[in-house]
Amino acid sequence: YGWRFTREAIYPYLEDIPDPAVNWIPCTDPTRFAPAPVQERLSCMARNNSIYVVANIGDKKLCNSSDPSCPSDGRYQYNTDVVFDPEGKLVARYHKYNLFRRETQFNYPKEPEAITFETPFGKFGIFTCFDILFHEPAVVLVSELQVDTVLFPTAWMNVLPFLTAVEFHSAWAMGMGVNLLSANTHNVILSMTGDGLFTPEGPAAYHYDSETEEGCLLLAELSARPRLSATYPPTVNWSSFATSIKKFPGEKDTFSGAVRRDIFTFSELRQKAGNYTVCQGDLCCHLIYRMANKSRDEVYVLGAFDGLHGSLIKYHWQICTLLKCKSTDLDTCGQPVETAETKFGMFSLSGTFSTNYVFPEVLYSGVQLAPGEFEVLCDGRLKSKHGTSKPLVTATLFGRLYEKDLPHPLRTSL
Repeated sequence: YGWRFTREAIYPYLEDIPDPAVNWIPCTDPTRFAPAPVQERLSCMARNNSIYVVANIGDKKLCNSSDPSCPSDGRYQYNTDVVFDPEGKLVARYHKYNLFRRETQFNYPKEPEAITFETPFGKFGIFTCFDILFHEPAVVLVSELQVDTVLFPTAWMNVLPFLTAVEFHSAWAMGMGVNLLSANTHNVILSMTGDGLFTPEGPAAYHYDSETEEGCLLLAELSARPRLSATYPPTVNWSSFATSIKKFPGEKDTFSGAVRRDIFTFSELRQKAGNYTVCQGDLCCHLIYRMANKSRDEVYVLGAFDGLHGSLIKYHWQICTLLKCKSTDLDTCGQPVETAETKFGMFSLSGTFSTNYVFPEVLYSGVQLAPGEFEVLCDGRLKSKHGTSKPLVTATLFGRLYEKDLPHPLRTSL
């Protein structure tokens, strides 16, 4: 749909999507329910090609005045994902629970949904876009329901330095230990691009193109049950190393800088090699590094953030980051930057995190990932293996402390 539509304008394109328990194949029985040309076409696509098909569409449900939460126009509208199996049967329906601030065209479902379905090649879960940043449904699906793979339709607006699509989605798959199949809207004008087939070991395939409107079909063979794989990463204690350091002095020469609206505590890396610590709130970030070819015109900092993010919907981040500044002016540290010239001979980043949900990011110049070039040790250190093969934009440990999130200001109990 894109983004520029009203509640009324999108309504003609919505379909009444039934509960999958009705055991329905729209391709062979298209008139069983209300007209559903989109579901019929998706069902036939799956059936005719003997594949699973996943799509993000819109669901509509009529309501009346006896329902105190019924919108004034007499209907609920939901941002919805559907899944059809190789017979064309509707096997999953998910209503997005965490609506982004611009999604006033849709309603919140009455309760959060944790949607899974079984296949011959693993247990799948599904959610949409902004959902990935919240405990429900994202953590519930992985930690409680133990899915192998998450399907992720999204319209992700890239936001450097930490929330570029391929960067964060790859990190999320690694931090959560699941496959994440991310299909993003490709709209350069809206800064929406970046898709990938991500695994607990890193990206199996990804595509990022902010210059053209060309799309890309991604193909890769993944482990059906990654937790049973011989290469599945061991359990990480994200605070073990940083809290074990006996002498943990904070840097005296620190300054504040903004990443969007979040005020970080930064310390400039003045030498080509060193050992730095920066603290904010309950979080202390520790960095050991050696630059291979320090560019004279580039400045790097170690940064820490421990606090609430977001203007309307606020949620708690804990972030440790080795970050390139936009220019040699320290006031630009934290501003978006895509390119760099400095390579690192080694780096080791760790923090005293209060959460087990930490996502490791390494982003190279040109918004490129670094598969196979870094590792996460059991004690919580994010380390380069053999230096960086390309100039480094950021190496980040992105933590989500769900327990400190504020109540959602818009979602009401329906």
